[in-house]
Amino acid sequence: MMIRMLTKKACSQYDVTIFQTPKYRQYKGYKTVYRTSIPANSRENCLKETFSRFNVTDRIPENYKGRFLSTGDIVLIDEGRGGQHYYQLKPGGWYPINRILLC
Repeated sequence: MMIRMLTKKACSQYDVTIFQTPKYRQYKGYKTVYRTSIPANSRENCLKETFSRFNVTDRIPENYKGRFLSTGDIVLIDEGRGGQHYYQLKPGGWYPINRILLC
């Protein structure tokens, strides 16, 4: 049990920004709708937590003005010195994208 505690990766705070288009299924005009910190062990866990937090009515923050996360939405995970990583929700999950798609 002690070895598991020592080898378990610590939970980090990830800075997450959500980008959505004004209307569902648009491909241009992404705007920042929300920024928050998400505790997670990895970027993959951060994406899962972000999806569950913004798709379950009881878990959505009161000051969130966007819609449920859906296909086409973009999430930026800013790890400071670790870099910025953009992911777009597509059928089948989150896929890394180039920042140029936000323009």
